[in-house]
Amino acid sequence: MIQSPCINTCTIDPRTGLCLGCGRTIDEVAAWSTLAPALRAQVMAELPARMAAAGLYVPAKAAG
Repeated sequence: MIQSPCINTCTIDPRTGLCLGCGRTIDEVAAWSTLAPALRAQVMAELPARMAAAGLYVPAKAAG
């Protein structure tokens, strides 16, 4: 099973282009299953800071 930050709150913020649930971009969401494991891990590590920088709520599950 591929690890994912998805919390089933799939709404793209029009201001930032980030998913309000997990902080990924639409391109990252679409390509998630084909990304290399190292790239998925890198994106997941960046999500809390990405959400905070955008002024978006960081859900506990996505924050790790």
